[in-house]
Amino acid sequence: MRCHVVCALVAIAATHPALATTRRVPQDHPTIRVAIDASDSGDTILVAAGQYLERIRLKPGITLRSDGDDARGTEGLQRAEATIIDGGGAAGDQPGVVMAEGSTLDGFTVTNVGMFDEAVWQQHFDSHGDELGDEEGSVQAEGTQPAISIRGVSCTVTACIVRHNGDVGIGVLGQENAKTAPLITDNWVYRNLGGGIGVADAAEPIIRGNTCRENLRAGIGCRQANPIITDNVCCQNIRAGIGCREGAKPVLRGNRCYQNRRAGIGIRMDGTAPVVEANECYENEMAGIGCRDGASPILRGNVCRNNKLAGIGCRDGARPLIVGNECRENEQAGIGVQTRAVAIIQGNRCLDNRTVAIGVTEDSRATITDNELNRNGGLPPIIAVKDGSIATIRDNRISGGGVAAVLVQGQATISGNAFAGAGAEQGNAVWVWENSTSTISDNVFDGYRAAVQATKATVVVTGNEIRRFQGTAIIVRDSPQPAHVFGNTAASDDPLAKVVEIQGRAGIVEANGPKRE
Repeated sequence: MRCHVVCALVAIAATHPALATTRRVPQDHPTIRVAIDASDSGDTILVAAGQYLERIRLKPGITLRSDGDDARGTEGLQRAEATIIDGGGAAGDQPGVVMAEGSTLDGFTVTNVGMFDEAVWQQHFDSHGDELGDEEGSVQAEGTQPAISIRGVSCTVTACIVRHNGDVGIGVLGQENAKTAPLITDNWVYRNLGGGIGVADAAEPIIRGNTCRENLRAGIGCRQANPIITDNVCCQNIRAGIGCREGAKPVLRGNRCYQNRRAGIGIRMDGTAPVVEANECYENEMAGIGCRDGASPILRGNVCRNNKLAGIGCRDGARPLIVGNECRENEQAGIGVQTRAVAIIQGNRCLDNRTVAIGVTEDSRATITDNELNRNGGLPPIIAVKDGSIATIRDNRISGGGVAAVLVQGQATISGNAFAGAGAEQGNAVWVWENSTSTISDNVFDGYRAAVQATKATVVVTGNEIRRFQGTAIIVRDSPQPAHVFGNTAASDDPLAKVVEIQGRAGIVEANGPKRE
């Protein structure tokens, strides 16, 4: 009988670890490190307010928490502001805090891990990071010592303030044969001489509700990693608010990226394919969202406004899918496609951007369908297809325009669109330049001086409805191939108006009219 009781107790002990213990610093242990050494998995260490000059390595399964409630402070929680892990300033041979599997870090300021140099920070701020080495401050760089290091473990970092460190603030690195899926939530990460939060090497963290500002690199950066990045604020960083590169495939959703020295969200390199949706990117020094160097993101449902360059900019072989975004009041294009980029642009609203709503330039290609595009005033066109680029422009609602609503210097198929101008001062709805080719069919043109004007270009103009034009609705001059203009209807209150004027080679020119109301 006694043997059975002993065996049962052994079995219970084996399946139920010792009861968790709460340890207090400095009441029970003089330092955080000593408390960690005395702890086992499941224990909680409560740390009183104060400054702790140490670097620490957590054990698996323990919780390290600052003492106090969740009252808000100036930045983050009051208890995080008052409970400081100070790395001592020197570079050192380890991070400020090293996380362990299943551990939790809750409510600390982590600072002075490596030297924060204000002059270096200001130098790179002034140059928009142009003088910054590609690996300088990167989470993957050799010798990098994050203020908080997460490597090959799943853990939680929450409600911390990570500031004024000599390297990346929070570094997350995957490790072979280990799942790296930490939760990083509700932290304030700023003024670090690296990225705010850096993720690399196939790590898969959830990064949620953090504020990352004024960091040397991106507020949040990911390389060869697949994080979920949601509901963060990334502002005033020296590079992008959020940066993705080197084959990263993150989900970026619901973030606010503003006043960064480069793009709000920057995406680059072959194989980099994030899903970027429902973010707000505004007042950035470059594009709201920028993609380049062969990246192929899905950009869906974002708002990009008041940025210094394009709302959404893609170049250098990028291949984005751009769907359902709003790009307004940017200082250059609403959506810009340049330098051999290939874009599908569908269902977006590009409103009152200073230059074009959509620009396709430098040997690029774009399919532009079902968008709402307008601008009141200004000389640039609403859509520009230039420098030998190729575009399909179909079923869009286009209003306003400067020298033209659509300017073609390349190849364009323009069909099924509704063009709305404000009368003779609007100029041409479609202007086709020399050595260009365009098929213009089944559109409705209302309120332009001319619907189509082409000079030394090859055009087919058919099946369009033209209203409220002035002078001549369709003008083709010196076409290198016979110009085909047929089946168009036109109505004008100008008694001298006519439907078609062709100077030079004519092909099929018939069934166009009536010429006036």
